[in-house]
Amino acid sequence: MADSSPLIIEPQHRTADATVILLHGLGADGHDFEPLVPALPLDDSLAVRFILPHAPRLAVTVNGGMEMPAWYDILDMNLGRRIDEAQLKASADRVHALIDAEIAKGIDSRRIVVAGFSQGGAVAYHAALTYPQPLAGLLALSTYFATAESIQPSEANRALPIEVHHGSFDPVVPETLGHEGAERAEALGYAVNYRTYPMQHALCPEQIGDIGPWLNARLGAKEA
Repeated sequence: MADSSPLIIEPQHRTADATVILLHGLGADGHDFEPLVPALPLDDSLAVRFILPHAPRLAVTVNGGMEMPAWYDILDMNLGRRIDEAQLKASADRVHALIDAEIAKGIDSRRIVVAGFSQGGAVAYHAALTYPQPLAGLLALSTYFATAESIQPSEANRALPIEVHHGSFDPVVPETLGHEGAERAEALGYAVNYRTYPMQHALCPEQIGDIGPWLNARLGAKEA
C-alpha cells in the first residue's frame, strides 16, 4: 500500500529502545512533522526511534476526486465525516505491520507509541486500539475517532493511555469532533486526557512542550 518507505529518525549516539510512529494529515507526507522531532523536550535518557510513514496517493472525493497523499477517502465533510472505512482499516493494518517490525527488531510493544495528526490521527485511533499486544500510548492530534461505532478493540490495550489535543479555532476538523472522539473513547472504557490550545489546524509551541513530558512519562522507564 505504501508509495515509499517511511522516514525514520534514529536517536543520536544510542540504539533505540522505544519507538514513536507518527502519521501525517491529508495532503502531506512523512516529512511534514520531521521538524517536530528535534523540538520535543525529551529526557536525555530516552533513545527513541521516530517512524514517519508516507500515505499513498488516493483520489479524495471531497477534493473533487483529486489524487493526493491520503490514508483514506473522505466522502463528505459533514460533522460525521463519512469516510472509506475499508481504506482506513487498511492504513491501520499498515501501522500494525510497522509495529510488528519494531518488535522484531527487539523493541518491547509496551515501549511503542502510536500518534497521528488529523486524518493520520483517525488511523492512529483504530491502529492502537486494535493492536493485539499492549502499547505505550496513543497520541491523537487535531483529529476524530472515525471508527468509534464499528471498532472491535483489543483486550491487550484496554488500559492504553490516550492523549488527545485539539485547537479551539480549528476550521478543518472542528473542536467538537475532537472532543466527541475523546468522549467516545472514554465511553469504551479508556482513560483519556483531553487538552485544547488556542490554535487552528496545526501544532503550537505550548502543545509541543506538553507532548515531550507525556512521551517521557510513557517511555521513560523500561518495563520489567
